[in-house]
Amino acid sequence: MRIDLEFGRDDEKEIVFPIQYNYYIQSFLYRHISSELGKFLHDRGFVLEKRKFKMFTFSRLQGKYRVMGDKIIFYPPVHLIISSPLDRFISELGNTILKDDNLQLANNRVHIVSMKVYPEPEMTDNIKIRMLSPVVTYSTLMTPEGKKKTYYYSPYEEEFAELIDKNLRKKYEAFYKKKPRARKLKITPAGKSKEKIVKYRGTIIKGWMGYFILDGNRKLLKFAYYTGLGSKNSQGFGMFEVVE
Repeated sequence: MRIDLEFGRDDEKEIVFPIQYNYYIQSFLYRHISSELGKFLHDRGFVLEKRKFKMFTFSRLQGKYRVMGDKIIFYPPVHLIISSPLDRFISELGNTILKDDNLQLANNRVHIVSMKVYPEPEMTDNIKIRMLSPVVTYSTLMTPEGKKKTYYYSPYEEEFAELIDKNLRKKYEAFYKKKPRARKLKITPAGKSKEKIVKYRGTIIKGWMGYFILDGNRKLLKFAYYTGLGSKNSQGFGMFEVVE
């Protein structure tokens, strides 16, 4: 399922966030699902070998804004899109938020102006997408000194598409408990991609915004639509929309 939350303020004032706001959004989502589901996703998630997947993602905040120093200031309304292949996650989230008369989002007292449930998109084996949050893929390498180093790939490197395909297959298997019988996913930039650098709890994460062409099995593409492309989905990365 996928929903669009539209936030406003009773006093119609601006909504102020730290410019690095991903953690605040993630925390807001965890606070508005049951403690049982939250504990399961946070502590365990869907496991495959040594990998744990939370199976949800969210967009960048959408709306008119200005940046002042380390703050990003939005003029209401502000939109946030959340997506998950786990329907329970979206259902609990939506129901809890609608019943909460004291919504706090990064120290802002807000209310829900509207909540939109997206219909299931029509998928083909070849789709054009627009990233709603940066797509991230990386490897952990060892330096000659024996230290670990994270290397983030760009869409113009061969490993980018290869690692996204492998990641998506692992998430599919962790969620459905079976391997996807699908051909290799291909992802190619459709125009110029823009690097986006985000700091999440002190860690620098590099991802890419822009338009891409996805070519692969439609069932796997549909799963990617709900869970996100690439890594770190539950931290607010890898969400996309299908465009004509």
